[in-house]
Amino acid sequence: MSVAIPTDALALRGKLFRGLSDPSRLAILEALRAGRRSVGEIVEETGLSQPNVSNHLSCLRECGLVISTQEGRYVRYQLSDPRVAALIALADELVAEIAQGIYDCTRYAKSMPAEGEL
Repeated sequence: MSVAIPTDALALRGKLFRGLSDPSRLAILEALRAGRRSVGEIVEETGLSQPNVSNHLSCLRECGLVISTQEGRYVRYQLSDPRVAALIALADELVAEIAQGIYDCTRYAKSMPAEGEL
């Protein structure tokens, strides 16, 4: 017995995964898995430029994956839901098991970044 998934649900799921497909956004989410961070702390942790981090944080906030809180002069960002961290952890487990297949996949045009490159 197959269950049909509504097209709009599939589109939303696709949009979520497109948002997670960017290495810079994943680096930011990874930094936020450890707790709240300011833009400067995220820049330091990820090695990304400040404008790049700010731009991606805006996207992540608009999509509901992170939230921001004003703390004095700083804005601190955090994951909006613990399931975001759980999803990334689950992806890490899956990648550990099927990494060679992902690496060898030729279906996606964008090549994998070199080690240490985002």
